[in-house]
Order: sequence, then structure tokens, then C-alpha cells
Amino acid sequence: MTRIHPTAIVDPKAELDESVVVGPYAVIGAGVRIAAGSSIGPHCIVEGPTTIGRDNTIYGHAAIGTAPQDMKYRGEPTELVIGERNTIREFCHFNRGTTQDGGVTRIGDDNWIMAYVHIAHDVQLGSRCILANNATLAGHVHVGDWVIVGGLTGIHQFCHVGAHAMTGFQSHVSQDVPPFMMVSGNPLGVHGFNVEGLRRRGFSRERIGLVKQMHRLLYRDGLTLDKAREAIAALAGQVDGGDADVALVLDFLAASTRGIAR
Repeated sequence: MTRIHPTAIVDPKAELDESVVVGPYAVIGAGVRIAAGSSIGPHCIVEGPTTIGRDNTIYGHAAIGTAPQDMKYRGEPTELVIGERNTIREFCHFNRGTTQDGGVTRIGDDNWIMAYVHIAHDVQLGSRCILANNATLAGHVHVGDWVIVGGLTGIHQFCHVGAHAMTGFQSHVSQDVPPFMMVSGNPLGVHGFNVEGLRRRGFSRERIGLVKQMHRLLYRDGLTLDKAREAIAALAGQVDGGDADVALVLDFLAASTRGIAR
């Protein structure tokens, strides 16, 4: 049987698995679907349409699935989709999507999202990311897998942050951050690549060396972006398992619309 505190308010049109826990004074609206093993903390607000997958833990006072903070929004039926096994701490605020984009704000699996994080409309957040306290992702931001976003970091609307990248404390991200890179500051600067993160994820010495070469070609050798892309493409086939890393960087650079952080 679903464990709903007697002070919580759950709309009859919400769909909750029988194992879901809802804490005191939480409010669950119509169009909300919550899968097995998830828990909603005290004083949370969850508005629909929102889908929350299995084994998520949402702490107190979070506002999940609220309407986009976009002046163009006129009540269209957009949604928020949250994957599995995410930890979402106190006072987080996640908005639904808008029809100006795909209409869906999407959060992947196994993310660790600390207190006061804001995820705006149409954000696409990957899996196994860490978002530190007060990180702010503006509308239409895309964040790849395994990204670490430092506390009080702001990511400008439409910016993309590639997989395995890391932003430092209070970073102002107004351009795209390529995969693997470490950035910080205001104005933003690139300060090496996320070597420690790659070690922890089991990257071989050779693959880490390959990422180091890509960082050098992009940021140390004085090449134009086109020449750097050609040189990076030439690294394919040199390291076991490295072709996926090369493709990750090249695909990101080809899709970048805001220019890359320097």
C-alpha cells in the first residue's frame, strides 16, 4: 500500500506505485506518475504532467514539474521526465518544457543533485552527474553524462556541456564546454581536463593520454578550430577504446552553436 502521510494532498488523477512514500504536507498534482521505490519528502510540490521513475529520493521543500519560467508559455501541455535512482536534495526547483523546444525537460539516471539546484525548461540532463548547491541550468541547456557542476555555477540558456566535463565553483558558463574539459571563472576559462574523474571511472592510461592530446590540440597548440578538429580526427584508431572518445569530442564540436569555452 502506498505510504501517504495523512497531511499530504494527492490528486485522484495522480498515479503512484503502491511502494511510493509521500511525506507530510506534500502536494502531488494531477498528471503525476511516480514509479516504485521513490519517495517524496515533506512539503514538496510535484505538478504534472511529470513522470518520476523508480527509486528516486526527493527531499523536503522541492518544487518538481512546475510551469516554465518563460514569458512565452501559455499553459501548453508540456512535461518533465525524471529517470531512476536520482537523489534530489532540499529546495530544488525543476520546470517542465516548452513548445518552443521539444516540450520535455528530461533528467537521466543516478544523478546526485544538491540543495537549491534550479533546472529550467527544456533542460536535458544526462546520467551520473553531480550538481552542487545552487547550480543553475537555464532554459534549453544540455548536459552530458558524468558532468560535475560546481556550486553557484550558472549555465546560460542554450549552452551545452559535454560528457565528463567539470565546472568550478561560481563559474559563469556562457559558451559550450567540450567533453572532458575543466572550466572555471568569470569570464570562463579552460584549465586542463578532468583527469581525476577519468581515473575514477576506469579509463586506461592510454585513453587518458588520448584525451590529453585532444585537450592540447584544442587549447595549447595555437590551432584554429577547424585544424584542431582535423588533428583530433587523425587520432582515431590509435588507442584501444579511444575511438568513442574521439567521436564524442568531434560530434560535440560539430553541433556547437555558441562557440566553445576558451
